[in-house]
Amino acid sequence: MKKIIISMLGLLFAISAMGQSARPAFKSGEWLKFRIHYGFLNASYATLHLTSETLDNLPVYHVVGEGKTTGFASIFFKVDDTYESYFNRENGKPYKFIRKIDEGGYTKDIEIDFDYKKDRAVLIDNKNGTKQDFEIHGQIQDLISASYFLRSNYNLEEFKKGESINLDLLFDDDGVFKFQLKYLGKEILKTKFGKVECLKFRPLVQSGRVFKEKESLTLWVSNDWNKIPIRIKADLAVGSLKADLDGYNGLRNQFKIIMD
Repeated sequence: MKKIIISMLGLLFAISAMGQSARPAFKSGEWLKFRIHYGFLNASYATLHLTSETLDNLPVYHVVGEGKTTGFASIFFKVDDTYESYFNRENGKPYKFIRKIDEGGYTKDIEIDFDYKKDRAVLIDNKNGTKQDFEIHGQIQDLISASYFLRSNYNLEEFKKGESINLDLLFDDDGVFKFQLKYLGKEILKTKFGKVECLKFRPLVQSGRVFKEKESLTLWVSNDWNKIPIRIKADLAVGSLKADLDGYNGLRNQFKIIMD
Protein backbone atom coordinates (compact mmCIF):
# COMPACT_ATOMS: atom_id res chain seq x y z
CA MET A 1 0.00 0.00 0.00
CA LYS A 2 2.98 2.29 0.44
CA LYS A 3 3.44 2.66 -3.32
CA ILE A 4 -0.24 3.53 -3.67
CA ILE A 5 -0.02 6.41 -1.18
CA ILE A 6 3.21 7.66 -2.74
CA SER A 7 1.61 7.67 -6.19
CA MET A 8 -1.40 9.61 -4.93
CA LEU A 9 0.80 12.22 -3.28
CA GLY A 10 2.77 12.68 -6.45
CA LEU A 11 -0.34 12.97 -8.60
CA LEU A 12 -1.91 15.41 -6.16
CA PHE A 13 1.11 17.68 -6.49
CA ALA A 14 1.12 17.35 -10.26
CA ILE A 15 -2.56 17.80 -10.99
CA SER A 16 -4.57 20.94 -10.52
CA ALA A 17 -6.85 22.07 -13.34
CA MET A 18 -7.43 24.13 -16.42
CA GLY A 19 -7.87 27.75 -15.48
CA GLN A 20 -9.24 30.80 -17.25
CA SER A 21 -6.53 33.22 -18.34
CA ALA A 22 -8.86 36.25 -18.24
CA ARG A 23 -8.32 36.51 -14.47
CA PRO A 24 -5.42 35.28 -12.29
CA ALA A 25 -6.24 31.99 -10.57
CA PHE A 26 -3.87 32.28 -7.61
CA LYS A 27 -1.67 34.65 -5.63
CA SER A 28 1.24 34.54 -3.22
CA GLY A 29 0.15 33.12 0.12
CA GLU A 30 -2.23 30.49 -1.24
CA TRP A 31 -2.25 27.38 0.97
CA LEU A 32 -4.14 24.16 0.29
CA LYS A 33 -4.46 21.08 2.47
CA PHE A 34 -5.71 17.66 1.36
CA ARG A 35 -6.69 14.57 3.33
CA ILE A 36 -6.01 11.24 1.65
CA HIS A 37 -8.18 8.21 2.52
CA TYR A 38 -7.54 4.55 1.78
CA GLY A 39 -10.74 2.73 2.66
CA PHE A 40 -11.57 3.59 6.28
CA LEU A 41 -7.99 4.75 6.95
CA ASN A 42 -7.09 8.42 7.06
CA ALA A 43 -3.82 7.57 5.36
CA SER A 44 -2.01 10.88 4.88
CA TYR A 45 -2.10 14.63 4.42
CA ALA A 46 -0.64 16.77 1.65
CA THR A 47 -0.21 20.55 1.50
CA LEU A 48 0.72 23.10 -1.17
CA HIS A 49 2.01 26.57 -0.19
CA LEU A 50 2.74 29.33 -2.72
CA THR A 51 4.98 32.36 -1.98
CA SER A 52 6.76 35.09 -3.95
CA GLU A 53 10.58 35.08 -3.92
CA THR A 54 13.61 35.82 -6.09
CA LEU A 55 15.93 33.24 -7.60
CA ASP A 56 19.19 34.45 -9.17
CA ASN A 57 17.71 37.99 -9.14
CA LEU A 58 14.61 36.83 -11.01
CA PRO A 59 11.10 37.27 -9.51
CA VAL A 60 9.57 33.82 -9.10
CA TYR A 61 6.80 31.92 -7.37
CA HIS A 62 8.04 29.31 -4.93
CA VAL A 63 5.77 26.36 -4.18
CA VAL A 64 6.41 23.84 -1.42
CA GLY A 65 4.42 20.60 -1.51
CA GLU A 66 4.61 18.26 1.48
CA GLY A 67 3.06 14.84 2.02
CA LYS A 68 3.11 12.65 5.13
CA THR A 69 1.38 9.53 6.37
CA THR A 70 -0.36 9.94 9.72
CA GLY A 71 -2.06 7.97 12.46
CA PHE A 72 -2.74 4.26 12.07
CA ALA A 73 -1.42 4.18 8.50
CA SER A 74 2.04 5.35 9.57
CA ILE A 75 2.43 2.18 11.64
CA PHE A 76 2.62 0.14 8.43
CA PHE A 77 4.59 2.59 6.32
CA LYS A 78 6.05 6.04 6.77
CA VAL A 79 6.10 8.65 4.03
CA ASP A 80 7.73 12.06 4.42
CA ASP A 81 7.97 13.81 1.04
CA THR A 82 8.85 17.38 0.08
CA TYR A 83 8.58 18.80 -3.43
CA GLU A 84 9.55 22.37 -4.36
CA SER A 85 9.33 24.41 -7.55
CA TYR A 86 10.53 27.86 -8.52
CA PHE A 87 8.81 29.17 -11.64
CA ASN A 88 8.45 32.42 -13.61
CA ARG A 89 5.62 34.64 -12.37
CA GLU A 90 4.67 35.71 -15.90
CA ASN A 91 4.88 32.63 -18.11
CA GLY A 92 5.06 29.76 -15.58
CA LYS A 93 8.36 28.31 -16.84
CA PRO A 94 10.12 26.33 -14.10
CA TYR A 95 13.66 27.34 -13.16
CA LYS A 96 14.36 24.90 -10.34
CA PHE A 97 12.73 21.75 -8.99
CA ILE A 98 13.57 19.92 -5.74
CA ARG A 99 12.44 16.48 -4.65
CA LYS A 100 13.37 15.12 -1.20
CA ILE A 101 11.56 11.97 -0.18
CA ASP A 102 11.72 9.33 2.53
CA GLU A 103 9.28 6.52 1.84
CA GLY A 104 9.72 3.69 4.29
CA GLY A 105 13.49 4.05 4.13
CA TYR A 106 13.61 4.57 0.36
CA THR A 107 15.10 8.04 -0.11
CA LYS A 108 15.75 10.45 -2.95
CA ASP A 109 17.33 13.90 -2.94
CA ILE A 110 17.39 15.51 -6.37
CA GLU A 111 17.46 19.00 -7.89
CA ILE A 112 16.73 20.02 -11.46
CA ASP A 113 18.00 23.31 -12.94
CA PHE A 114 16.36 24.45 -16.20
CA ASP A 115 18.45 26.43 -18.73
CA TYR A 116 16.29 27.70 -21.59
CA LYS A 117 19.17 29.44 -23.37
CA LYS A 118 20.80 26.04 -23.90
CA ASP A 119 17.52 24.05 -24.03
CA ARG A 120 18.96 21.75 -21.38
CA ALA A 121 18.08 20.69 -17.85
CA VAL A 122 20.61 19.36 -15.37
CA LEU A 123 19.44 16.86 -12.75
CA ILE A 124 21.67 16.65 -9.69
CA ASP A 125 21.37 13.55 -7.51
CA ASN A 126 22.63 14.70 -4.11
CA LYS A 127 22.30 11.24 -2.59
CA ASN A 128 24.47 9.46 -5.17
CA GLY A 129 26.64 12.41 -6.22
CA THR A 130 25.70 12.15 -9.92
CA LYS A 131 24.44 14.45 -12.66
CA GLN A 132 22.26 13.90 -15.71
CA ASP A 133 21.64 16.16 -18.67
CA PHE A 134 18.29 16.31 -20.52
CA GLU A 135 17.20 18.10 -23.67
CA ILE A 136 14.14 20.30 -23.05
CA HIS A 137 11.91 22.78 -24.88
CA GLY A 138 10.26 26.03 -23.85
CA GLN A 139 6.97 24.39 -22.80
CA ILE A 140 8.44 21.86 -20.35
CA GLN A 141 7.02 21.74 -16.81
CA ASP A 142 8.03 20.10 -13.57
CA LEU A 143 5.76 18.09 -11.30
CA ILE A 144 4.67 21.14 -9.26
CA SER A 145 4.76 24.03 -11.74
CA ALA A 146 2.47 22.10 -14.11
CA SER A 147 -0.59 22.58 -11.91
CA TYR A 148 -0.19 26.36 -11.68
CA PHE A 149 0.57 26.59 -15.39
CA LEU A 150 -2.67 24.78 -16.22
CA ARG A 151 -4.71 26.96 -13.87
CA SER A 152 -3.42 30.11 -15.56
CA ASN A 153 -3.22 29.27 -19.24
CA TYR A 154 -6.35 27.49 -20.42
CA ASN A 155 -9.86 28.81 -20.97
CA LEU A 156 -12.50 26.12 -20.41
CA GLU A 157 -15.03 27.97 -22.53
CA GLU A 158 -12.99 26.82 -25.52
CA PHE A 159 -13.18 23.13 -24.51
CA LYS A 160 -15.76 20.44 -25.10
CA LYS A 161 -16.27 17.12 -23.33
CA GLY A 162 -13.66 14.62 -24.39
CA GLU A 163 -11.03 17.18 -25.37
CA SER A 164 -7.59 16.91 -23.77
CA ILE A 165 -4.50 18.87 -22.86
CA ASN A 166 -1.02 17.38 -23.21
CA LEU A 167 2.05 18.43 -21.25
CA ASP A 168 5.66 17.27 -21.07
CA LEU A 169 6.91 16.94 -17.47
CA LEU A 170 10.46 16.49 -16.19
CA PHE A 171 10.69 15.61 -12.52
CA ASP A 172 12.90 12.53 -12.12
CA ASP A 173 15.84 10.68 -13.60
CA ASP A 174 13.51 8.74 -15.91
CA GLY A 175 13.39 11.78 -18.19
CA VAL A 176 10.42 13.51 -19.82
CA PHE A 177 6.97 12.13 -18.94
CA LYS A 178 3.98 12.83 -21.20
CA PHE A 179 0.91 13.86 -19.19
CA GLN A 180 -2.62 14.11 -20.58
CA LEU A 181 -5.73 15.59 -18.99
CA LYS A 182 -9.19 14.96 -20.49
CA TYR A 183 -12.22 17.16 -19.74
CA LEU A 184 -15.41 15.25 -18.77
CA GLY A 185 -17.90 18.03 -17.93
CA LYS A 186 -19.44 19.43 -14.72
CA GLU A 187 -20.62 17.80 -11.48
CA ILE A 188 -21.77 19.01 -8.04
CA LEU A 189 -19.96 17.47 -5.06
CA LYS A 190 -20.84 17.51 -1.36
CA THR A 191 -17.81 18.64 0.66
CA LYS A 192 -17.05 19.68 4.25
CA PHE A 193 -17.45 23.28 3.06
CA GLY A 194 -20.83 22.70 1.39
CA LYS A 195 -21.89 21.85 -2.16
CA VAL A 196 -19.36 22.83 -4.81
CA GLU A 197 -19.88 22.86 -8.57
CA CYS A 198 -16.85 21.17 -10.06
CA LEU A 199 -15.20 20.61 -13.40
CA LYS A 200 -14.44 16.94 -13.88
CA PHE A 201 -11.27 15.61 -15.51
CA ARG A 202 -9.61 12.33 -16.28
CA PRO A 203 -5.80 12.32 -16.04
CA LEU A 204 -4.52 9.51 -18.23
CA VAL A 205 -1.92 7.39 -16.45
CA GLN A 206 0.02 4.25 -17.22
CA SER A 207 -1.65 1.07 -16.02
CA GLY A 208 0.37 -1.40 -13.99
CA ARG A 209 0.85 -2.65 -10.46
CA VAL A 210 -0.75 0.44 -8.86
CA PHE A 211 -3.57 1.62 -11.13
CA LYS A 212 -6.19 -0.72 -12.56
CA GLU A 213 -6.17 0.77 -16.03
CA LYS A 214 -5.10 3.79 -18.04
CA GLU A 215 -8.20 5.81 -17.11
CA SER A 216 -8.54 4.90 -13.44
CA LEU A 217 -8.07 8.43 -12.04
CA THR A 218 -10.75 11.12 -11.75
CA LEU A 219 -10.20 14.74 -10.70
CA TRP A 220 -12.74 17.39 -9.67
CA VAL A 221 -11.80 21.09 -9.41
CA SER A 222 -13.85 24.09 -8.32
CA ASN A 223 -15.77 25.77 -11.14
CA ASP A 224 -14.74 29.26 -10.07
CA TRP A 225 -11.80 31.55 -10.79
CA ASN A 226 -9.52 29.64 -8.40
CA LYS A 227 -9.77 26.21 -10.09
CA ILE A 228 -8.50 24.43 -6.98
CA PRO A 229 -8.63 20.62 -6.62
CA ILE A 230 -11.66 19.49 -4.61
CA ARG A 231 -11.34 15.71 -4.94
CA ILE A 232 -9.13 13.09 -6.59
CA LYS A 233 -10.26 9.48 -6.76
CA ALA A 234 -8.14 6.54 -7.91
CA ASP A 235 -9.42 3.05 -8.66
CA LEU A 236 -6.51 0.84 -7.70
CA ALA A 237 -5.53 -2.74 -8.28
CA VAL A 238 -6.73 -3.34 -4.70
CA GLY A 239 -9.45 -0.98 -3.42
CA SER A 240 -9.62 2.75 -4.07
CA LEU A 241 -7.98 5.91 -2.79
CA LYS A 242 -9.53 9.34 -2.39
CA ALA A 243 -8.07 12.78 -1.64
CA ASP A 244 -10.36 15.61 -0.50
CA LEU A 245 -9.70 19.30 0.05
CA ASP A 246 -9.50 19.67 3.82
CA GLY A 247 -8.42 23.29 4.29
CA TYR A 248 -7.46 26.43 2.40
CA ASN A 249 -6.20 29.96 2.93
CA GLY A 250 -5.12 32.96 0.85
CA LEU A 251 -7.19 32.23 -2.26
CA ARG A 252 -7.00 34.83 -5.01
CA ASN A 253 -10.74 34.73 -5.69
CA GLN A 254 -13.89 33.89 -3.76
CA PHE A 255 -14.45 30.16 -3.20
CA LYS A 256 -17.85 29.44 -4.77
CA ILE A 257 -20.16 27.44 -2.49
CA ILE A 258 -23.70 26.53 -3.57
CA MET A 259 -26.23 27.67 -0.97
CA ASP A 260 -29.29 25.41 -0.56
